[in-house]
Amino acid sequence: MADTTSNQGIPEPEGASDVIQTEYEIGQDNIDGSVGPFGFDIHNPVFVISGLAIVAFVFYTLALPEQAGAVFSWLFASVTKGFDWFFLAAANIFVIFCLVLIVTPVGKVRLGGADARPDYSYIGWFAMLFAAGMGIGLMFFGVLEPVYHMAVSEPLGVPSPFTEDGQLIPENVEAAKKMGLAATIFHWGLHPWAIYAVVALALALFSFNKGLPLTIRSAFYPILGDRVWGWWGHVIDTLAVFATLFGLATSLGFGAQQANAGLNHVFGVPIGPTAQVLLITGITSIALISVLRGLDGGVKLLSEINMGIAALLLLFVLFVGPTLLIMTDFVNGLGAYLVDLIPLSNPVGREDTGFVQGWTSFYWAWWISWSPFVGMFIARVSRGRTVREFIICVLIIPSLVCVLWMAVFGGVAIDQVLSDPATSAVKAQVIDSYNPPLSLFAMLEGLPFSGITSVIGIVLVIVFFVTSSDSGSLVIDTITAGGKVDAPVPQRVFWCVFEGAVAIVLLLSAGGLQSLQSMVISTGLPFTIVLLLMCWAIWKGLRAEQA
Repeated sequence: MADTTSNQGIPEPEGASDVIQTEYEIGQDNIDGSVGPFGFDIHNPVFVISGLAIVAFVFYTLALPEQAGAVFSWLFASVTKGFDWFFLAAANIFVIFCLVLIVTPVGKVRLGGADARPDYSYIGWFAMLFAAGMGIGLMFFGVLEPVYHMAVSEPLGVPSPFTEDGQLIPENVEAAKKMGLAATIFHWGLHPWAIYAVVALALALFSFNKGLPLTIRSAFYPILGDRVWGWWGHVIDTLAVFATLFGLATSLGFGAQQANAGLNHVFGVPIGPTAQVLLITGITSIALISVLRGLDGGVKLLSEINMGIAALLLLFVLFVGPTLLIMTDFVNGLGAYLVDLIPLSNPVGREDTGFVQGWTSFYWAWWISWSPFVGMFIARVSRGRTVREFIICVLIIPSLVCVLWMAVFGGVAIDQVLSDPATSAVKAQVIDSYNPPLSLFAMLEGLPFSGITSVIGIVLVIVFFVTSSDSGSLVIDTITAGGKVDAPVPQRVFWCVFEGAVAIVLLLSAGGLQSLQSMVISTGLPFTIVLLLMCWAIWKGLRAEQA
């Protein structure tokens, strides 16, 4: 049981169990935890509100796909152009806040209380942080993004090494290559992991140290007091559900498109909505089996399979490709990232608006949408760590893994593009025709055993797809059940099914992939405000713990 004695400054109700069983469920039915119709634990209004809203959203998008697509396109353009400065400024605040926690005395606070000890060794803990850093995004963007930023998007005005007719400009190559890797690392480095660290720290602190439910609203007890168990808390948790669900749906959409492209590349399966709907349906069915098997029998097993396959593919590309060049790119890209970190983070006066609005704003919104999902996972495996230890490791370990992945896959792709632009499959798919789902397979085509590695890539995308779906279902289910980690299985099935349904209807809408991105941006915007307030709540909670 977590130590709940150090609560000075926070008027916590008497006893964690009293909070969970009375105030948190005040005015609701089934206070004893019994289930309602269809096996659902519906006494918490968050489930009813978010569930009905998602069902209505699915039917609206199916019934009026053209109208829905137009709305989604308008949302994407309006939010990215009007609030790009807000997303960049907020992400900078999260990084600065984490650095402040490292160097100030509150960093000595231990998650779980002064006597708590870590549940996992450093090696086991690092492995789970590594697993949290891997996902469909790395498969989808690992080749695409370094090449695109090098040759097309021109971050910070660094010119492309290619002319408009595709001729190479040798004097531009070195600077563009470094910027391609630096801009990619920027999107996968400190900023996203600071976002995850804020949510994970909030969940761990208020669950392990204060004995409150493992849900987003608990982090706001220092600010809202008992009102957090009422409609203020319901709104916070509902926003978390929407953000998480659309963030997951976006990942599922990316995964379906990439798996479809890979199957077409290897086996000639047609590319189109029908194939992608069948893929999402089939993989969601597999995820349902994993959900029914539970955390250890499903999510944990698939995560271990994931890590093994990903490590094998990474090592293959590293050693079969130009190994020395890849490691040099790793060092140079990391150095360029550190040099350009502040200019890339600047939220005002930017001239590279295509890069800022089309890439960085979307990424920060996507990471913020994913933060309840990844944050809850990190929180559950981090009990016993000090805040300083927690922040340093969560920021650095997964960031380095992402940097290595991008340097290996992106470095090989860049080398293929620059070595032989005329015949490079990567150049044809990323620069000439912009076909993101096929970029990974285009890179593998330039290496030995491309038929085998392409199949492995497809399998890895599918397994990432399944683990995202089933673990995301568990997290959303925990939030909608008021922080219960053992909510009824039918609820997990419900969320798993509707994650897939949302991905399908957004892909089928007129906007396609942009519809997925639009909903991430739209739900990420209000949830950014939630995370900014969460920083204040964390500071108050840590000061109380320190006292």
